[in-house]
Amino acid sequence: MQIVAVTGRSGSGKSTVAAYYASLGYPVLDADLVAREVVLPGSGCLAQLCDAFGPGILAPDGTLNRAALAARAFETPEQTRRLTQITHPAIIKTLLDGAAEAEKTGKPFVFVDGAVIVGEAFEPYCDRIIVVVTTEREALSRVILRDGISKQAARARMAAQKSDEDLRAAADYIIENTGDRRHLCAAAGRILEQLLSSAASGDSGDGIK
Repeated sequence: MQIVAVTGRSGSGKSTVAAYYASLGYPVLDADLVAREVVLPGSGCLAQLCDAFGPGILAPDGTLNRAALAARAFETPEQTRRLTQITHPAIIKTLLDGAAEAEKTGKPFVFVDGAVIVGEAFEPYCDRIIVVVTTEREALSRVILRDGISKQAARARMAAQKSDEDLRAAADYIIENTGDRRHLCAAAGRILEQLLSSAASGDSGDGIK
């Protein structure tokens, strides 16, 4: 089974692509969901985050206040790196465990939906990388509407992420999300056909990139 990353900046439409693959019966792992699970109360990750960013990142009930963490972690590149250094080892282990479980389905691919893959510790485990890109204006609009945050907060979050240029350079496949959902899924379908063709020919990808 190949691990295929579906990534892109916030608001790019990557999760729509991942959901499309899931609708076709392929196993999909949500890296963002895993990232929430590894910081549940009582976890080692949450304790380390409190040490790094202060107790102000906790809600009154002891759970992580993700908005408060984001405000601090995305303030500077150094703080963003600190966040990934704390959370990524646990996230990677959980994703690899999930991929091992998904292999039992007999499907040729497991798709991993995540914004923070390129240039990070999980990238070497990916056999293929699909990057979804859209215009900055459209991405900002989606993030503001989806997360209920200000334009300034949305810009700060996106500024802390890899640029589209960096993502494109790492991509095996690129989807230009410039139309509606139907066009986005059609593009995802064409890439799936290419993946299946490569798998049938015995091309398993680079493995460790």
